[in-house]
Amino acid sequence: MVKIDSKDREILYQLDLDSRQSFAKIGKKVGLSKTVVAYRVNKLIENNIIKTFYTVIDAFKLGYISFRIYLVYQYMTKEKEQEIIRYFTSQKLNWWTISAEGRFDLAVIMWVKDINEFYSFWEETLRRFRDYFLEQQFSVYIQLYSYRHSYLLDDKHKSDRTKFEITGGGIRAEIDELDFRLLRLIAPQARMPIKDIAQQLHTTVAVVNYRLKKLMKERVIQGFRTDIDFGKLGYQFFKADIDLKDYKQRGKIINYAKTNPHLVRIDKSVGISDLELEYHVLSLEQFHEIMKDLINKFPDVIKKYKYVYSSKLHKMNYMPEA
Repeated sequence: MVKIDSKDREILYQLDLDSRQSFAKIGKKVGLSKTVVAYRVNKLIENNIIKTFYTVIDAFKLGYISFRIYLVYQYMTKEKEQEIIRYFTSQKLNWWTISAEGRFDLAVIMWVKDINEFYSFWEETLRRFRDYFLEQQFSVYIQLYSYRHSYLLDDKHKSDRTKFEITGGGIRAEIDELDFRLLRLIAPQARMPIKDIAQQLHTTVAVVNYRLKKLMKERVIQGFRTDIDFGKLGYQFFKADIDLKDYKQRGKIINYAKTNPHLVRIDKSVGISDLELEYHVLSLEQFHEIMKDLINKFPDVIKKYKYVYSSKLHKMNYMPEA
């Protein structure tokens, strides 16, 4: 765990809101000079707290759908587990892969263009590894509602808790090859200067500016964020899968849950559970306290909850590779 002060936390918060904003602009918001902000950001990068700056791209608007795979192992050896993880992370359309504790052992998200493509992929997966899966569950992402990382601030309730980003849904965008190459370029490099983008794409600054504005207007680009190693700051990722007695009250639970500064995402999906809430917390105890508070607030609405704890991130891809 790395100790950082309140100014570093404010800088991380601002970079996660918009990682393309200038250090001078961040400095005005946090009360530091541009030079000091630059120094602090470089130290956060050196300490591997900041892993990269990335672009949030709504792959749903590019025609992709997202399948989640939850696996429980059996007959597993360390060598076979590593082989299975390498298999998933080597897939070009693998979005996210984590080892987990709690409800499942491995969680995987795949981008696909259609259900037949996913079926072919899963047939090949089962031919290789079926005997090692005790349980397999699937769900389809519909939308993800992301919230600001308010818990980074000293005054955790100072931050606006309205939805930060909404990925999924809406009208599919029409993009050409240049748009796609632009997205692939800035997906893992959100702070890349416009001039450098233009050089790599063999086009002009004016064209890049126009294309970026168009993609942002169409909400293909949702924003520019920062990949922070929250584990180094002492935080852990927990996801709660909640089953409801009274589904009609789901909206009331969401309105209450999103006031908690540790809530970072609400998943809207088909399958697995009625409500999915994701948190960054300091401990398992803190997570259970949050869930007990929800149950006490809605005793006749929440039936039960299960959870997944991310023990290791193996892959996070910011955009489909094909």
